[in-house]
Amino acid sequence: MAEPLVCPRCGTTHGLDERFCPSCGMPLVYAGTAGVDQPVTERHARARKIKPQYAEGPLVRVAGARHQAEAEFIQGLLLEEGVPSMLRRTRGFDVPDMLAAGPRDVMVPQTGCDAAREVLLQADLITAGPERTAVDRPLRILAWLLGAIAVVALILWIGSEIVS
Repeated sequence: MAEPLVCPRCGTTHGLDERFCPSCGMPLVYAGTAGVDQPVTERHARARKIKPQYAEGPLVRVAGARHQAEAEFIQGLLLEEGVPSMLRRTRGFDVPDMLAAGPRDVMVPQTGCDAAREVLLQADLITAGPERTAVDRPLRILAWLLGAIAVVALILWIGSEIVS
């Protein structure tokens, strides 16, 4: 008797007359002597979760994390929705790569960008507004500085009016 065919991504068995999985489109392979009951590695289990329609195009930044653990949490959320992701140390941070400290960028393929942002919005990990740029922080500091100078000038003006 011939061995059944199995999908390497979703693990469903199929008859010998089929060549591709109807649900995910992967080519079917022979199940082997142990069949699909073999334990799969963590890497294989992660690969099964990825939806092919979210895995194409150049990488796009969808979120930032303060450290490695937070970035891996975001990666796990995205993987549960089938969106593959990759972590990259944020530019300008000079801690060695072997350390978990330091900010990370969460990158996804361009076709999965909208789905990733939707997942992160539902989890309240990003805001719905336009993505912040590196220019936002210096402008915010400048605005606070000008506001502080205006308050000090107002206090000095009121003090000089009271004295005279």
